[in-house]
Amino acid sequence: MILFGASGHAKVILDTLEKQGIKVDFLVDANREIKTLQSYSVVNQSEYKFKETDKVIVSIGSNTIRQKIVEKLKVKYGWAIHPSAVLGDDVVIGEGTVVMAGAVINSSSVIGSHSIINTSASVDHDCVLGDFVHVSPNATLCGHVLVGEGTQIGAGATVIPTLSIGKGAIIGAGTVVLSNIPDYAIVAGNPGRIIKYNDREV
Repeated sequence: MILFGASGHAKVILDTLEKQGIKVDFLVDANREIKTLQSYSVVNQSEYKFKETDKVIVSIGSNTIRQKIVEKLKVKYGWAIHPSAVLGDDVVIGEGTVVMAGAVINSSSVIGSHSIINTSASVDHDCVLGDFVHVSPNATLCGHVLVGEGTQIGAGATVIPTLSIGKGAIIGAGTVVLSNIPDYAIVAGNPGRIIKYNDREV
């Protein structure tokens, strides 16, 4: 396995892969100053030509940067799922997605590709998450929640059942979401309110 991105997020993925018994060959990063991360070598991006047979996880927390990298790379993608995570038997997880320690993904949920289900996050039954989504530590999605591509659910946020959150949205840390959220909305507070719109394209 090769990780693209030598950051704090990569450290958590390295730990997860080690606990799975998956060997990491090295990391790749654009920053020439980074030579190692923990005990692993870091190769500069300009010095490594990815092969179609390489197995890669993009270990960058930003949804937009992760998506841009994935769109350029022609490789195979792996998964990192911490042994302490709890997954329902019929859960579907897309390629390149990482599931951190203590996370719970319950029955009949579908997680898109290149997403992050972070430490102790909870995704309940029948949720559907798009690609490049990040559910931050201790966030809770109740049952039948839909989350669009590229959306970030902040740390400790709660989304009540059967809601739909659009693509490219940002749900602030600790927010309680009680109604549907449109594309690119930035939401904060309890109850969650739209404070502005994110003009980036996902």
